[in-house]
Amino acid sequence: MKITTQIAGLLLFALFLPFANADEAAIKQALGKSMPTAKIESIKPSEVKGVYEVVLGSSIYYASEDGRYLLQGRLIDVANRIDLTEQRLGATRKAALDKIGTDNMIVFKPKIGKYKVYVFTDIDCGYCRKLHSEIDQYLAEGITIQYLFFPRAGKGSDSYDKAVSVWCAKDRNAALTAAKKDQKLERKTCDNPVDKHMQLANEFDVKGTPMIVTEHGNIYPGYLPAKELVQALQGEKTSQ
Repeated sequence: MKITTQIAGLLLFALFLPFANADEAAIKQALGKSMPTAKIESIKPSEVKGVYEVVLGSSIYYASEDGRYLLQGRLIDVANRIDLTEQRLGATRKAALDKIGTDNMIVFKPKIGKYKVYVFTDIDCGYCRKLHSEIDQYLAEGITIQYLFFPRAGKGSDSYDKAVSVWCAKDRNAALTAAKKDQKLERKTCDNPVDKHMQLANEFDVKGTPMIVTEHGNIYPGYLPAKELVQALQGEKTSQ
């Protein structure tokens, strides 16, 4: 991994809280008072003495042992050239996706499954449409495609309404394929997971679509042809 000067640009800000106990409970109490809306998933010691890893939603931060300082950035094992933060982020992403559940995704399954990926998609995104136009190629490689919606124009946009209509269709897979071909959809509304998908995309800091997330929580931003995706997934399995 290439270590750049960006690593030195960690965001550091004081919380000015009166807790001095070096334990997880004190840090949780301190952060809870300063950031009451924050969703604290876990707090545990990091690889650095006196620094604690704090998982907020699907993001990772680091806190001083007294809970007074919070740092945002990458923790790097310089000797081994390993991004320890990215390793942990993979696990938090996978846990968040498991919590959403495949029942709340649109899934295209091959006859013989070898790999699974999650794809954040925007119905009107050009490269999202290109990826879906090649869905048979992904399935032929044994890749299960599990779609989540991320209409980049936001809630209430035409793309958002299309995503809801697809979800509410009788045959969601067929409706998604039709929408990707820019065919007219019957506008429908119903209980749907689109807002949850968008919230998760924001937690994952999705900047564009498509964004592919592997079974191990690793991210491949943008379109990847089926053959290249298989190579990436094979490499991922080898490195586990």
